[in-house]
Amino acid sequence: MAGVSSVAADREHAPQPPADGGTGHDRIIPRTATVDIVVPVHNEERSLPGCIDVLHAFLTDQFPFQWTITIVDNASTDATLRVAAELAETRHRVRVLHTDRKGRGLALRTAWSWSDADVVVYMDVDLSTGLDALLPLVAPLVNGHSDLSIGSRLAPGSRTIRGPKREVISRCYNAMIRICHGAKFSDAQCGFKAARTDVVRSLLPHVTDDSWFFDTELLLLAEHNGLRVHEVPVDWIEDIDTRVNVVQTATEDIRGLVRVARAKATGAATIANLPRRPAPTPVHPDAVLGRRANGLLWQLLSFGLIGALSTVANLALYAILRAWWPVLVANLAALTVTTVLNTEANRRFTFTRAGGSTARVHLQGLVVFALYYLFTSGALLALDSFDPHASRALELLVLLTSSVVGTAARFALLRAWVFPGNTTEGQA
Repeated sequence: MAGVSSVAADREHAPQPPADGGTGHDRIIPRTATVDIVVPVHNEERSLPGCIDVLHAFLTDQFPFQWTITIVDNASTDATLRVAAELAETRHRVRVLHTDRKGRGLALRTAWSWSDADVVVYMDVDLSTGLDALLPLVAPLVNGHSDLSIGSRLAPGSRTIRGPKREVISRCYNAMIRICHGAKFSDAQCGFKAARTDVVRSLLPHVTDDSWFFDTELLLLAEHNGLRVHEVPVDWIEDIDTRVNVVQTATEDIRGLVRVARAKATGAATIANLPRRPAPTPVHPDAVLGRRANGLLWQLLSFGLIGALSTVANLALYAILRAWWPVLVANLAALTVTTVLNTEANRRFTFTRAGGSTARVHLQGLVVFALYYLFTSGALLALDSFDPHASRALELLVLLTSSVVGTAARFALLRAWVFPGNTTEGQA
């Protein structure tokens, strides 16, 4: 591997990859799994020994699986590589890799491709994430329940201490991922992740970023290809000595989101030969209720409830914006905000059997939105033409009536065109 060298290694407790080249779901999970904890470092000569000693002691005393710590020196310019080599020489189950180029994604790609463990883990050297979450992170991968596992600072039950600037940027970025890509995970950038090695090796050639967007791209590709991502709430304390340029990183991440969306739209994000989970089958007579969850009755109830909440939100937002903006501008702004949230809610709860790429769904959703906007705006223009001095209450009544009619048409278009696959089964 060009630009990569193994400085020291201890493979005594790590088995070789399976000779049959199995993809994981078609082979037996080993009774005693091996786990490789990868710690990328760049210019960490002072903090590295203490952090590795804490991690080493925790794994020795409390971790039930066979483990190895792999330190990846990520093109350090200080004595980090020498310190890491000394740690590997004096501590059992510690080994070192070195890369000539900087980049967190490159460090993880190198270590995970090189590892011979059943499960590979990544954690930041500052140990910002509480180590009590390590076993919950790894266990679902060892027993075959999930393919990737991530720590989340935004999941219910997590406890986080960090400054307001990073808090706001993190929440906005992760909300953007969920809205634009329909992602189900809540925290893409937490430095605490794990994956089954046989699965992640199939994903890595398709992840193009070698820097901070690596995590997000890996997770988006995994979800897009039907892999299961397990999420663990974590305790996390911000490292005040962090050298990450948060604004620059966020900007690069937004460019990455656009690139991945383009790959989904063109089919380049679809990966062949990944392990596929079998479709769930009923194990109890009452499981027939699950089939009804996609019937017309359920879709009407779910769509109606989401639509009612969206309509209330739309009217309230329109009434606020109308105090400053003209009719059409206020209506467009209110509809844009509420429709994006409405479409995402229907994707998650109403049309759950829908397939197709996220890009296609959002593109067709925009077309439906445009038709809906033209209809409701036409109703407001007609009122203004008929009665230029109509009261605000009458204006809201016309908007409400046109919204109800437009919503019925929108349901038909969403069900038959945007979310196909929901009209032929489970008609309850």
